[in-house]
Amino acid sequence: MPEDVLQRRPAPPGRHSAGEAGLPRRSRRLLFGAYLLLVLAIVADLVTGPGTTVSPVLAAVPVLAGTGSHAARVPLLAGALSLASVGLLSLANPDVPVSVHVAALIAVMAVTLASTANVVLLLARDHELREVRTVAEAAQRALLRPIPTRAGPLRIAVRYEAAAAEARIGGDLYEVLDTPHGVRILLGDVQGKGLVAVETASEVLGVFREAARTETDLAAVAERLDSQLARGPQNDRFVTAVLVGVPLGAKPAQLVNCGHPSPMLRRAGVVSELDPPGFSPPLGLRDLTGEAYRVRSVQLYPGDLLLLYTDGVSEARDAGGRFYPLASRFTGFPAHEPGALLDQLLTDVEAYVVDGLTDDAALLAVRCEG
Repeated sequence: MPEDVLQRRPAPPGRHSAGEAGLPRRSRRLLFGAYLLLVLAIVADLVTGPGTTVSPVLAAVPVLAGTGSHAARVPLLAGALSLASVGLLSLANPDVPVSVHVAALIAVMAVTLASTANVVLLLARDHELREVRTVAEAAQRALLRPIPTRAGPLRIAVRYEAAAAEARIGGDLYEVLDTPHGVRILLGDVQGKGLVAVETASEVLGVFREAARTETDLAAVAERLDSQLARGPQNDRFVTAVLVGVPLGAKPAQLVNCGHPSPMLRRAGVVSELDPPGFSPPLGLRDLTGEAYRVRSVQLYPGDLLLLYTDGVSEARDAGGRFYPLASRFTGFPAHEPGALLDQLLTDVEAYVVDGLTDDAALLAVRCEG
C-alpha cells in the first residue's frame, strides 16, 4: 500500500504554529512571572495602609489571561475578577481619592473589552488559517502523490518538511515510477517559492511521469524536462534535480545530476557521495550553458542505502552558522529501514538548527533488497 508521505510529524518542543493549543514553555514562564508581580503588588497594597493603592495595575490581568487563549470568555472572566479586586482594594484604602478608584475601574473595563476583541480576532484568523492549510495540503497531495513503499527490488521512503509551516506547501518535488524501463525516481528543488514554484513543479512532474515511461535513456528524460521549462512563458525558471533509474535485472543503476546536491550511498557502514561525471546544468538552463546531461552508473547491492535530499537539509545551519554534517550523521544512524532512517535524520536536523528549518527539506531514501 502507498505510504502517506505528507503526514506531519509533531513539532519539536518549544515550537508551535498559529492555532495550536498551549504556549511554549518559555512563554508560560514569562506569564507566570507577570502574575507573580501582580500578586506581590496586591500584597504590597494591603500592607502599605489606607493612603495608597496600586489597583490600576489590575488592568493587566485580562491581557495576561487572553494571551494564548482560544476562548473569549477567559479575558471576560479575568476582567470581572479584576473589577471585584479593585472594589475590595477601594474598601481597604478609604483615604485614596474616589477618582483614583473610578479610573482603575474604567481602565480594567476598557482593557477587558479590548482583550476580548483581540481573542475574537485571533480566533477568526485561526479559522482562516485552517482553511488555507486545508487547501494547501489538498494542492500538495494532488501535486506530490503518495509513493509506493516497494518498487521492483527497492524499498523506498520519502519525507517532506516545508519551511513555511503555516502554508504546508513549498517548492521541492519528488516522484517514483515503476516503468517498462525499470524504477525511475526524481527529486528536485524549484527555484523560487509560492504559486510560481507550485506551477513549475506541476509542469516538471507532469513531463517526468510521461517521459519516464517512454524514454529509454535517462539523459533523454532530463532533456525533456529541460525543454519544457525553457519554452515556458517564464523562461527564467529552473529546477535542480537528481534522476535515478534502476533497470530491470542486474544492470547498474543510472544517475543524472542536474545541478543538485550529490546523492549519498551507504554501503557496509561507509558513506560516499555520488558526484556526477561532469557538470550538468539545472533543468531549464541547458541552452545557457550548452552542457549535456551526463549519466553516471552505480552498481547497487543488497543492503545498499541511497539517500537523495535537497539543500534544505545539507545547508541547514546551527547557531554558529555551521552546516549540518549530513555525511557523518548518515553514517552513524542505526536504522536500515528507509522510513525509520528518514525520521531519525529529520529529527536530528531539527535539533541541530534549534530555531527550525529556513528552507524546504525533502529526503528520499532507497534500500536495495536484492
